Amino acid sequence: MKRKLIAAIGVAGMLVSVAACGSDDKASSQDPKDRKENLTVWLMGEAQSTWPELVKDANAEFKKKYPNVTVKVQYQQWADKVKKLDTSLGGDKFPDVVELGNTETMQYILNGALAEVDTKKYENSDTWIKGLKDTCSYEGKTYCVPYYASARLAVYNKDMLKAGTGSDVLPQNETEFLTAMDKVSAELAKKDKRASSLYYPGRYWYAAMSYVAAYGGQIAKYDEGSKEWKASLSSPEAQKGIQHFVDLVKKYNKADQTKDEQDHANVMANEKAGVIYGQAWEAGSVTTGENGNPKLEGKIATAGMPGPNGKALPSFIGGSDLAVVSKSKVQDLGQEWISLFTNAKSMEVLASKNILPNNEKQLEPLKAKPETAAIANAVPDAWFTPIAPGWASIEKEEILENMLLKILKGTSVADASKKADSEIDALINKKA
Repeated sequence: MKRKLIAAIGVAGMLVSVAACGSDDKASSQDPKDRKENLTVWLMGEAQSTWPELVKDANAEFKKKYPNVTVKVQYQQWADKVKKLDTSLGGDKFPDVVELGNTETMQYILNGALAEVDTKKYENSDTWIKGLKDTCSYEGKTYCVPYYASARLAVYNKDMLKAGTGSDVLPQNETEFLTAMDKVSAELAKKDKRASSLYYPGRYWYAAMSYVAAYGGQIAKYDEGSKEWKASLSSPEAQKGIQHFVDLVKKYNKADQTKDEQDHANVMANEKAGVIYGQAWEAGSVTTGENGNPKLEGKIATAGMPGPNGKALPSFIGGSDLAVVSKSKVQDLGQEWISLFTNAKSMEVLASKNILPNNEKQLEPLKAKPETAAIANAVPDAWFTPIAPGWASIEKEEILENMLLKILKGTSVADASKKADSEIDALINKKA
């Protein structure tokens, strides 16, 4: 799911004045058995549906030390979580611990909504996946704890691939991959001229920026001299990546090229796409759920997405983090609960379900496991958006999507990327 921020910056900004409020020193020095507070935890629905035993075990361990503290786990949905959180933070009923998508953390760090984290309290903090750790860090301080990681990979229809190439194994060299897509396109055209062998929506900026990263480019770079971020999409490296992506869209997308990727799993479910570039869970969405196609069960597979120059396509590092709210009066309890919920024992539970853990050590075995190899190997070299103040704004998606649309409609990459750089520079160093 594309997690677009619907953030109320003004509401959350009021939290800056209370950022110093924290746990009562007297309470935190009490005997654990004498603590009688409540601890409210907001987790997303995946924890309830896919790894409920992890929640149960963490609560049980916490209860051993704090038998009289009541932990209230409340499950949220991505569609309205941000709006609910902003509303609660503006009032007097708010969670003590909250799960955030890693693209959401910067907004709340800048607004003073999150308490600083003592990384020494977390047993695997020295091996946290860098991409996730970066989403929790600002100006040398840490404000959240990596929970789990994800990355994008190729999701493909084995029957379509085999019909065009004679093999249902996706090539991992881009030249061979695109040759395969040409063959699949030719085969699909015999039956459905609107079906795409490689379905890249034109406004899919996550994919476009993956090609930017593949050529050594970046959305923006931090300038040590000025102590500011500088947009860099007009660099030669970035322009090569953007052009490569647009060329793929124009050649292989036989449908509406101006769409974004939010429904690309549905496009595959309707047998209109041979390959999409998505998150691992989207492979399941193709065959199950409200819009899934059960007839494709067993026919959808995943693999690494081949990129230019003989290398895998770098992926955006996705995933979730956990944070303690700065207004909480039980910050110490919140940190301790998160520590139990994200320790090595807990990460074993996630790994057993083919969910990528928060640290490199426990990620390593998943790189060789058939079910997780593609996504696990995409994580170490994954890229992330600029860790800059203004990047928390929803406007950055509009800037990147509009740039891609202009190029698709005939504007040169040089002109469109230069305009995008100007807009990003105006946005990226904006203070919350």
